[in-house]
Amino acid sequence: GIEGLGDGQDKLVTIDVNPKSKHYGIVVASLSVGGRNEAHHSGFTDDRYYLWAGGLDTNKIFLFDVHTDPAKPKLYKVITDFTAKSGGVVGPHTMYALPGRIMITGLSNNQDHGGRTALVEYTNEGEFIKTYWMPTDDNLRGAEKSGKYADGYGYDIRALPRLNAMFTSSFTGWSNYMMDFGKMLNDPDAMKRFGNTVVVWDEHGRTPKKVLDVPGAPLELRCAWDPTHNYCFTTTALTSQIWLIYLDEDKEWQAKAVGDVGDPSKIPLPVDISISSNDKELWVNTFMDSKTRLYDISDPFHPKQVFEQKIGAQVNMVSSSWDGTREYFTTSL
Repeated sequence: GIEGLGDGQDKLVTIDVNPKSKHYGIVVASLSVGGRNEAHHSGFTDDRYYLWAGGLDTNKIFLFDVHTDPAKPKLYKVITDFTAKSGGVVGPHTMYALPGRIMITGLSNNQDHGGRTALVEYTNEGEFIKTYWMPTDDNLRGAEKSGKYADGYGYDIRALPRLNAMFTSSFTGWSNYMMDFGKMLNDPDAMKRFGNTVVVWDEHGRTPKKVLDVPGAPLELRCAWDPTHNYCFTTTALTSQIWLIYLDEDKEWQAKAVGDVGDPSKIPLPVDISISSNDKELWVNTFMDSKTRLYDISDPFHPKQVFEQKIGAQVNMVSSSWDGTREYFTTSL
């Protein structure tokens, strides 16, 4: 929500996307949730009955009933005790569907509002199950520290269930992400408070297994679709690199920088990424120069840029159609 615009509240807006409908491309429903929460990501439950959406500032989580009447969703539940129930987690970010469950990545904590955080698990209907804190140098929680870092930061989450593997990336805490963006970029201390790791988890056991060094704030994680492709990609916001998270010949998970995004010295700041359904293309959006870039990832260890285009100011999210013929973009964070 924006103060002075409409009711000023965050809201879920439904748009008709049926090309044959007389309402095609038109808003058919709008549901205000009350106040401004720093609305960010949302995600469906595995059965697509509910859409979960979080507020990065208020820590409220909104569960929308999107199955009873998909064209007119209803607010099913509001979780207001996320921080208390989770034991201090702040900033619910990614809402990731697992069988019968939603796993939420936190960005921060209520002790120092820094980057140390956790995963928080709920049932699809919004009942708290358990908190799983990120491994840190002072408590690795059984994980192997493979490099220099074990910072305990969080951001995104993805899984390869057939390998019993789950992955989390790392960003920054509440004290940074709620700061004025320009002020943060010019604050030397603030710029030190970013994550540098991807954690590999045992998906079924919900335990961290290995901490991989991925310096420079790895953000979105996207895993290959093909069941024989045992790898995922991420990009680092501060160092503008493409990283490959892969299973090596010894069945060990490793992380390797495999390419640059634009000119890293100019900090283009890669944000969202998307892998095509045939695992041959990777789209990378960059926030600061407003561009999208397309990489040929037929060889995932050697991405090759084949296209770039300016989309619009502060381009952020990108989604690929399953048939590989369309890309969808959104701007702003």
